[in-house]
Amino acid sequence: MNSQIQTFRILDLFSGAGGFSYGIEKNKHFKTVVAVDFNPTALATFNYNMPDAQIVNGDITDVEIKKKVIDVSQKMKVNMIIGGPPCQGFSLKGKKLGLNDSRNYLFNEYLNIVEILRPSVFIIENVKALLSTSAGWFKNQIVERVQSLGYYISYGILNASSFGVPQSRERAFFVCCKEKKIDLPIGKSTLITVRDAIGDLSYLNSGEGSFEQDYLYPAISDYQKERRKNSKKLYNHKASNHSDIALMKLSMIPPECGKEYLPEKLLGKQKFSGTWGRLKWDSVSPTIDTRFDASSNGTNNHPYLNRAITPREAARLQSFDDNFVFIGAKVQVRQQIGNAVPPLLAKALADKIYEEIGVLV
Repeated sequence: MNSQIQTFRILDLFSGAGGFSYGIEKNKHFKTVVAVDFNPTALATFNYNMPDAQIVNGDITDVEIKKKVIDVSQKMKVNMIIGGPPCQGFSLKGKKLGLNDSRNYLFNEYLNIVEILRPSVFIIENVKALLSTSAGWFKNQIVERVQSLGYYISYGILNASSFGVPQSRERAFFVCCKEKKIDLPIGKSTLITVRDAIGDLSYLNSGEGSFEQDYLYPAISDYQKERRKNSKKLYNHKASNHSDIALMKLSMIPPECGKEYLPEKLLGKQKFSGTWGRLKWDSVSPTIDTRFDASSNGTNNHPYLNRAITPREAARLQSFDDNFVFIGAKVQVRQQIGNAVPPLLAKALADKIYEEIGVLV
């Protein structure tokens, strides 16, 4: 891409492995030029897949790290910021202090960096409960702070399944712009199913697979063809090595069913209805979390094979392309995938912003 096309130059705060940036860059007018995270392994994945960005590893509450982020961002002429700052203090107990609660310092740091860099646009992504907790009191605090900085703001909950992602995943987004109010994108009613997403990968058993391998079967859906388009090899498609007792339980659960088929003595202490569940071929997946590779964790077992989904299958359900390679140990990779903003949802936000305000000078 040439510099004339890359009109939006992005700082990705709390970038993780880079799903937000990777998706936004699917619109050719957007380019992430700086990425910041405290997790070095997640940044290694980011750097592997988006090597053009300047990487800063560290905690932005550290004075030196914050100075470096601001200096590099100014040098790279950042005019847009994205990110999902953790906000553990947004609870009923934390209402007394709100944005001043010490547990929300990362949220404040995000907005402090906005105040210094004055980007044309910024996006805050967070848990959907943020909008409703304490009758919207925290949401109102954020809106007031953003407006006090001189920005128009739109906010709401977006479900990834409405934007071509084969997963029901609801997150809150705040889209903030200096120039005008930008409404959130409106999704489509056509859903991409689990079958559309991972039907071509249904052959591994427990413990099988490897970091890199050849494709075994052809793509059987447009979604699969699109995800495979720029990948000659299949990465991160390795099944968990389940215990004998887990395999026995899975063998008792028919295709697309759940723990209702297990005898009570085998249920253990798990009380949640979704545990030991299998994905349903012709529905979207439930939300992919950071423990999708554990068969007892939730509804994240293969529709009929006796195993949990692999990292590549989880990545497909998050809408990552197959040429996006995840670096790190098993636990690190599942955290990177489970914590990511689905790329196709990020792309929808970029498309909407470009549609509304066009080229930035």
